[in-house]
Amino acid sequence: MLDPPRDPHPPLGRILELEEVDTDLYLGRSYNDTALRIYGGQAVGQALVAAGRTVPPERRTHSLHGHFIHPGNPHSPVLYYVERVRDGGSFTTRSVRATQAGQTIFLLTASFQRREEGLSYQATESTAPPPEDLPTFDDSVDPEYLAGAAWLPHLRANIAVDFRFPEEYPRIANARGESRPPRQRAWVRTAERLDADPLTQAAGFAYASDLFLLSSTLPPHAVTIDEPGLQLASLDHTVWLHEEFRADEWHLYEQEGLWTGGARGLARGHLYDRNGVLVASTAQEGLLRLGRSRA
Repeated sequence: MLDPPRDPHPPLGRILELEEVDTDLYLGRSYNDTALRIYGGQAVGQALVAAGRTVPPERRTHSLHGHFIHPGNPHSPVLYYVERVRDGGSFTTRSVRATQAGQTIFLLTASFQRREEGLSYQATESTAPPPEDLPTFDDSVDPEYLAGAAWLPHLRANIAVDFRFPEEYPRIANARGESRPPRQRAWVRTAERLDADPLTQAAGFAYASDLFLLSSTLPPHAVTIDEPGLQLASLDHTVWLHEEFRADEWHLYEQEGLWTGGARGLARGHLYDRNGVLVASTAQEGLLRLGRSRA
């Protein structure tokens, strides 16, 4: 079965093509006039590209850790300052500071490793119907819900990721006032075909990895991110890349909310290929502040 044409999204390929301004200094743009702030995954992906540009290509990304400091303005470019922290025999470490108007908006530490053979094991497995056998999100929900889902066109206009859910997206049950376990999963891929370069593909998943993750902490509370008075924002974000893979091909992204408290939430994710191989893991803590009591 052929995939249907993909919906319009921001131009991710251009977003990940940074301009080299000076040695270890890069400039990134959003190419999006409708967003109110820079999508967190964009900052992660662009910072990773900046770091990777200073690393020998035979060393591949294996982990990254980011901290969101201030919301970014999508109407202004972002400067990415790379510090060459370490160049070891097997590992290379870089830190990146992203700024706008002299203010730091994001910090990243990334580690790269030369390819090596080693012990092989994974603790978890997952299976789901293939994405080609699943309906698009629009065809999987009640038309009445779809008509009122203002979040959906906003997401598509501002985030360049395709997705399909093997089960009902918990957000829909929460909108009905029903609680659900803190688990959700979706087939995901970047919304456009990217360059085959491993750094670009790694940055493509870094971009996609922020999507939905923190919201997996909300289903037990029967709350959606549209809840009046709810402040939801990523605070820090971690990605571990276990295998090389193409972010522009379908992978199953399982997400689990681990904890909520103190106006924060903690979630983790696992990314599997079609054969159930774990290719990446993620973790994120974010702000979950409910500003007023619910009616």
